[in-house]
Amino acid sequence: MLIFSVFGYAQLDNKNKSISIPAIENKKETPNVIPLKPSKPDAKTNQSFGMNRPSISPNLNAPKKELSMFPEEKFGNPGELYSKQLNKNLENLKLSPEEVEKRNGSQTDQYFGDFKSNAKFVNVVYRDHGFVDGDIIQVLVNDDVIHARVFLSGGFKGFKLDLQKGFNKIDFLALNQGRSGPNTAEFRVVDDAGRLVSQNQWNLATGVKATIIVVKE
Repeated sequence: MLIFSVFGYAQLDNKNKSISIPAIENKKETPNVIPLKPSKPDAKTNQSFGMNRPSISPNLNAPKKELSMFPEEKFGNPGELYSKQLNKNLENLKLSPEEVEKRNGSQTDQYFGDFKSNAKFVNVVYRDHGFVDGDIIQVLVNDDVIHARVFLSGGFKGFKLDLQKGFNKIDFLALNQGRSGPNTAEFRVVDDAGRLVSQNQWNLATGVKATIIVVKE
């Protein structure tokens, strides 16, 4: 009886007591991620990260022609750039002032004088006395534009001018020099009776004018 009592007490006592089981610490879990590393370019395919790199052709030649502000002319060195102009200036030095003016055109206004007339009107005519190369003039009377642009041809053409009492100033303004040198022309002034009042020629640079005055008494 004593033995059974002790055994039964031991069982009851074991039921009241809990058995503690120590926790086992697990290692920290890491995500299943594989880091990407930059791939090295393939020398054979000439690619990197799936993108094609432009290939340079070994036969590509860069242009060897130098840029020039004067594409129509070639000069061996910069000093030759002005050789033509210098030669022209040297040629001018060998010419007389009259020959230079005839070649290049007058740089100053030309005055052909004043002429008296009792006529009621005069006819003023003009033409290109040299090679017809596109010379253009403007005609003014007492500073008023009569003809804004006149192309000088090989034949005479002009206008009738009713003379006013006193001065009647006629200006011929060179608007260009044509294709072959100065603006060249011949003019004539004829009165109402067919008498020649004045006749002359001009060689003008662009922007220069020739003047004649008819004075009505």
